[in-house]
Amino acid sequence: MSSLFATLLNSTSALQVYGRAFTVIQNNITNANTPGYVKQDQVLVSMRFEPSAGITGGVALGPMQTSRSVYLEQAVRDQTGLLGQAQQALSDLGQTEPLFDVSGAAGVPGAMNNFFNGFSQLSVNPNDQVSRQNIIDAAGQVAEAFRQNAVGIQSGAGNVNNEIGDAVLTINDLAARIAGINKLYRSNLQASQDAGLDAQFYSALESLSEVADFSVIKSSDGSLSVFLGGQTPLVIGDRAYPISADFTAAQTVIRDAAGKDISAQLQGRGGSLGAMLTAKNVTLPGYLASLDGVAKAFADSVNAALALGVDRNGAAPIVNLFTYNAALGAAYTMAITNITPDEIAAATAAAPGGNGNALASAQLAQAPIIGGFTFTQAYGNLAGRVGRDVADARRDFNAERDLVDQAKLRRAEVSAVSLDEEAAKLLQFQQAYQAVGKLVGVLNSLTDSILNILR
Repeated sequence: MSSLFATLLNSTSALQVYGRAFTVIQNNITNANTPGYVKQDQVLVSMRFEPSAGITGGVALGPMQTSRSVYLEQAVRDQTGLLGQAQQALSDLGQTEPLFDVSGAAGVPGAMNNFFNGFSQLSVNPNDQVSRQNIIDAAGQVAEAFRQNAVGIQSGAGNVNNEIGDAVLTINDLAARIAGINKLYRSNLQASQDAGLDAQFYSALESLSEVADFSVIKSSDGSLSVFLGGQTPLVIGDRAYPISADFTAAQTVIRDAAGKDISAQLQGRGGSLGAMLTAKNVTLPGYLASLDGVAKAFADSVNAALALGVDRNGAAPIVNLFTYNAALGAAYTMAITNITPDEIAAATAAAPGGNGNALASAQLAQAPIIGGFTFTQAYGNLAGRVGRDVADARRDFNAERDLVDQAKLRRAEVSAVSLDEEAAKLLQFQQAYQAVGKLVGVLNSLTDSILNILR
């Protein structure tokens, strides 16, 4: 009789075990498309079976196993960070590329060509008032073209600063989420078995990798510590250490919770924030410096050439054609003075009323003044540099996008939920559950019969 009751108890316990297995399968199927979720398996443990010793065996619940691969998770985060960096670089630099016209028909090159053509026309009739006014008008168009380029680059830098502010908010929000999950892990030892918390954890880490470069250290209690750039604490246990962006100087600075400058740990590293800092602090200022160099050389050369001649009245000129503020940027502040048509120095001192200086000024168009290049060539070099940077960013983006897909595919092969596999396990446990259920029914009937006999 005792053996019959023991068998009945074992069978009932098996039904509970299979019920737990059903719950795990159901959770896997439900979360098949949940970000960060990986397949869970309920391990079943066979109990000792020694009938002669009164040990009736059975099945018990073992540990819950997760299919998550820490190595593959890191591989996905690494590639996601590089993709975020390339995508952001393409976005930021792509805003600048349309500013630079290399055809020579528009923008700065077109305006400079028109300006020098104006001197060629003036040389035909150096005392013509219309031709002299055309020089001033063309000079104004050159100045305007340089200013538009400079404003466009500065506007792009302002947009990047706005993006940096948004990125910092995103990082701090994710840090708070990770710290909150750490708190749950630390307050409940069973939380490490919570597949839902685990999914939230790794989903937050993957989202963070899109924005910034970081390293992770796992503690014995299951909590994760996150270090930006591998050095600066962002999350330690259940505490988050928010960062901030400082836009008060020309160089944008990222500061840690204590106010320390950590920009060097992030700039040029994986994640969109690294690309933003590079664009704001290095790339765009480099473009602007090169543009200022062309604008300054152009204005100085034209002013110097005109200073060697004489105006319509045969007097040495006292007013430059171009002006700028070097401290604020030659391209951004380039403008024409209040010079009059009569003050344009088209002649030379040796031949007043002639066209000698107009011809000399026109020849500046072909002079290798900037590092062995003409003005249009130097500007073309800058435009080509911008184009190459955008092309490199586009190439990196396409390559990293494929690598991210490959990394996620490898991870999915190991840890993603397979609906076919879960359906097969469901059928397997369903059959076992039904068999044990029938056994329980038989045992229950036998027990009732024996009890009736005993009565």
